[in-house]
Amino acid sequence: MYYTYIIRCLDNSLYTGITNNIDRRMDEHFNQTKKCAKYTINHKPMQLEKVFVSKSRVLACKLEYQIKKLSKIEKETIINENSLHILDSKIDINEYKIIVQ
Repeated sequence: MYYTYIIRCLDNSLYTGITNNIDRRMDEHFNQTKKCAKYTINHKPMQLEKVFVSKSRVLACKLEYQIKKLSKIEKETIINENSLHILDSKIDINEYKIIVQ
């Protein structure tokens, strides 16, 4: 399983990433270990907003790519509506399951 996730930072920005081990990756981001993303070093993570599960790395990467192309308002829509419907013309949203709501 692979996870695509959205983290809210203290400056209210949103960071999107993928991993195959969500607990380890969140530890790296929130504790700002040397393995955390460069972005989360400069923008301290505050809260995990959404996690989407997919069966493969390819699917997780596709979702990450599509989310990163969205505006902040569109990303907030995904978070607030608890849905990927905003992306249904770009990807098969049925390939993903939301596990953090």
